[in-house]
Amino acid sequence: MSSSSPSLLSRRSTAELELPVPPEFRCPISLELMRDPVVGPTGITYDRAGIEAWLLAAGAGKTAAASSTCPVTKGDLRADDLVPNHALRRVIQAWCVANRCRGVERIPTPRVPVTPAQAGEVLGEVEAAARAGDAARCVAAVREVGRLARESDRDRRCLASAGAARALAAAVASFAAASDSASASASSVLLDDVLAALVLVMPLDEEAIVAIGSSAALVALLANVAKHGDLQRRLQAVVVIREIVALSSCCSRNGGAATAIDLSDNLDGIIEVLVNTIRDTISPQATKASLVAAYHLALADGHAAARLAEAGLVPSLVELLIDGDRSTAEKALAALDATLASEAGRARARADALAVPVLVKKMFRVSDTATELVVSALHRICKKWHDGDDDEVGSPAARRSAVVDAVQVGAFQKVMMLLQVGCRDATKEKATELLKLMIKYETRGGAHCIDAMDFRGLKRVS
Repeated sequence: MSSSSPSLLSRRSTAELELPVPPEFRCPISLELMRDPVVGPTGITYDRAGIEAWLLAAGAGKTAAASSTCPVTKGDLRADDLVPNHALRRVIQAWCVANRCRGVERIPTPRVPVTPAQAGEVLGEVEAAARAGDAARCVAAVREVGRLARESDRDRRCLASAGAARALAAAVASFAAASDSASASASSVLLDDVLAALVLVMPLDEEAIVAIGSSAALVALLANVAKHGDLQRRLQAVVVIREIVALSSCCSRNGGAATAIDLSDNLDGIIEVLVNTIRDTISPQATKASLVAAYHLALADGHAAARLAEAGLVPSLVELLIDGDRSTAEKALAALDATLASEAGRARARADALAVPVLVKKMFRVSDTATELVVSALHRICKKWHDGDDDEVGSPAARRSAVVDAVQVGAFQKVMMLLQVGCRDATKEKATELLKLMIKYETRGGAHCIDAMDFRGLKRVS
């Protein structure tokens, strides 16, 4: 009996492979069996997933009013024109049932996608409940938004286009603004459901980010969730914090509506969240979101850069660089370079035995962008920044030691190579200064410009 089982399985597998799918059941785009056939004004039937992906790609870069074309007839076709082909779906389902013995699974009846009118209705319920101050009603409406957004990519896009992010942000902000304990408790409960729905309708527009970021109480709630929530909630909170910090940083430098966002009351809490998330590496997505937020925070505000350094960001970034992938390494280097603009950041880097060796190791090993960021970071660590440089913690001895360390681990050869292969003018200027510093301290400190790039003996920071 057991000896014949493989033969039976083999015959069944062959039968499944040889079972012909009727051509009219195949999508003209994917050539796969259609699961949710839809037809447009052009008369051609497609699988919904295939034609919507086609129209989305065709419409990229066009205005909302621009129309796409039918792949077969080249006639005008829009996603809103698609109508379920129920007759063909039933025939396909019947064919699947008839061939079930040959391993064909029955295609379930697809759920009708959300229409713009339905999206507007459910979001209107969120807004109405928030205006009425009815927390329970608002939670129910927000959960319905989340349920719909999880159904399909099309439903997520439909909700996002209807202004889901703005409605959700305004709802939770309205409860967070209230001072009574009941409203504060309601906003904490509501925030969990809003976060779950918000991350599904990303990216957030400026109005939604301002609605959240301009409420100090709501930002405090976000920071609290990011510190004490479960892993999923921490990730969601950190992603929203990234959006707030990035917009606030950009607009503080260039002007804009987000200047209404004042993070000063929650700066310490945000910094603690970012540093802890980077150090704990709870998930790759949370780590990358925190790196982007830390970069923008340090870039926009010298005080924030110093606070990030004092909170322990520099050794956490160095540790992350040792084994980080390309995307993580680039973001970590950008955050490190921005933090090193502060005296506290440079002092922490000079005191870290791994900082200079790890930076030098990353040259030419990640990307051109990473290499330029490495040069900028080394330049900040090794350069004497002003006449009062002796006032910086650990300077000038620590600075001289950093230069000697760079020479000993092969920075001289790598910087020379960078200048030979070419780089941007700003990087070329920093690389030239680095070479001068290394030559200066080689002759004074007894260091030698040798290539010693074996890092197997390096110990990670505990």
